Amino acid sequence: MGLFRAKPAPAFGVSNIKAAAGRSVLPSTLSNNVVGAKAERALSIPTVTRAVGLISSTIASLNLRSYTLKWNPTTSEYDKNYVLGESWFTRPDPKVTRQFVISNLVSDLLLYGRAFLYVTSRYATGFPATFQWLPANTVTSTDQGDVWFTTASDLFYNGVELDTANVVQFLSPQEGILYAGNNAIDTAHKLDESARRFASNSIAAGYLQQTDGEPMSGEELTELASAWAQARSVNAIGALNQHVTFTEFKSNPNLLQLLESRQYASLELARLCQVPAYLVGVAVGSMTYQNAQQARQDLLTFGASPFLTCIAETLSGDNVIAKGKHIEFDTDAYLRTFAIETADTIGTPRTEQETET
Repeated sequence: MGLFRAKPAPAFGVSNIKAAAGRSVLPSTLSNNVVGAKAERALSIPTVTRAVGLISSTIASLNLRSYTLKWNPTTSEYDKNYVLGESWFTRPDPKVTRQFVISNLVSDLLLYGRAFLYVTSRYATGFPATFQWLPANTVTSTDQGDVWFTTASDLFYNGVELDTANVVQFLSPQEGILYAGNNAIDTAHKLDESARRFASNSIAAGYLQQTDGEPMSGEELTELASAWAQARSVNAIGALNQHVTFTEFKSNPNLLQLLESRQYASLELARLCQVPAYLVGVAVGSMTYQNAQQARQDLLTFGASPFLTCIAETLSGDNVIAKGKHIEFDTDAYLRTFAIETADTIGTPRTEQETET
């Protein structure tokens, strides 16, 4: 059938870039890219790293598939007719794995609210055949700010102007957490720094007090405290004369390490990333055995769904694929595996079709 005819083999020619002569500048400059300071700061928080990793790895594990829509007068709805996919569904960039490309796209959408793929070659039909991921923090535009409200009319990659016709622009349905969650991220950092200072203190917190004799000056007291701290940092045993005593602060270590505050900060970051708190290791009361079985489905529904839709709808655009075709992630296999694993765990008999699958 015509719907299942393979497309012409791709012509692996590199697309042109404005203001660049000869070879594309992308391969040489991409290797020099470093994660932006904001992203590096956010990802240094374990809760954020866990949330980003869960969402990006889950989406990257899903296969892409293509379909057309056909009106069904019986149900008064459109039916999906799955058709042969593109060659880049399994390898969008010949130099790296599909998982690398998709997971980085998702990470950029989550962190910055936008992501970019550069078209490196096209089919004879003019549609993209291969892509290269462009880190969001290296792509700028003169008509957009930190938060993008539409696709940019001009794009610059590390200062080099790009032809926007060769760039697929993904805009997240929600604001990037680096902008929307600046306060939550900053608070978590301050709490971690405070706990780190306590952890780096090798001696018990307390104070020295002169009990008798001629009162020491402020400078002498400072020298005494400094010498005491230095001696205790090297040796566990310290020595004081009869004129000075050491009194240890009666503090709860849990309070000094701000465990409760840091736990709440982690909960706030889970909310920011829209991931169920228990998936990032934040205790939120009792959790039943059945709830644990729902973890994968919760992750897909609450955390990954916005980015699944964003990527699928962007790749379904007329600048990427032939008009009338649509692209989606195969979540059916993911949920079907979940259902089978749940049935095995709780002892529910599987149907013959599920067993064969």
